[in-house]
Parts: sequence; structure tokens; C-alpha cells
Amino acid sequence: MTAQASNSPIARISVEELAERLAAGDRLQLIDVREPEELAIASLDQFQNLPLSQFAQWSGQIQMQLDPAAETVVMCHHGVRSAQMCHWLISQGFTQVKNLTGGIDAYSTSVDPTVPRY
Repeated sequence: MTAQASNSPIARISVEELAERLAAGDRLQLIDVREPEELAIASLDQFQNLPLSQFAQWSGQIQMQLDPAAETVVMCHHGVRSAQMCHWLISQGFTQVKNLTGGIDAYSTSVDPTVPRY
């Protein structure tokens, strides 16, 4: 990922709030930046996978693939890689980007224990 880290804070969303919003049917653009082998262990169906290791393959198409004006939630395992992606999306003109606090691990422990932990 070539985006420079920014000093500006990234908006965050808790796993509990995400679960409520998904249950309510809110329209969210959902991105999971984990690797395919991680998705094989645990995933949430609503999320589109854009692995950071494949950045070169999908980054040039991001403006056509995703809506820069849509509310966008980014997830990884614990929240570090998704924060990198959030900074990069903001640098690409995305205006409503949120990092999922604690990632899929927190989702498993706080929302849905049927989601495997690793």
C-alpha cells in the first residue's frame, strides 16, 4: 500500500453498532482487507474482500468499483490493516470512511461467537 499515514484520526465504528446497522438494513459499503486464507477461517458475508497483498491488482479500479460518497466500513483481523486502508481511501477522495474497531476478532467476541477466532 503506497498511501502515506496521516496524522488525522479515522472515524471508527464499534462492532456492536455495525451489527445494529446491518440488522436494520442500513446501506453500507463494506470492505474486508484480510487475506483469502483468513477469510477461509472467518468471514462476514456482507463484506467485499480487497486483500492488501493484492493492492496492485485492485487499487487502480477503486473509483469504479466503489462509491466514494457511500458510507464505507473497513475491517481486518484487529483494526491495523483496515486503518491503513481507511487512510488510503480518504486520500482517494472517499468521504465517509470508518474503521471497524477491533476487527473481526472483536465481532466474534462481542457480537457473534459463531464467527471463529484465530
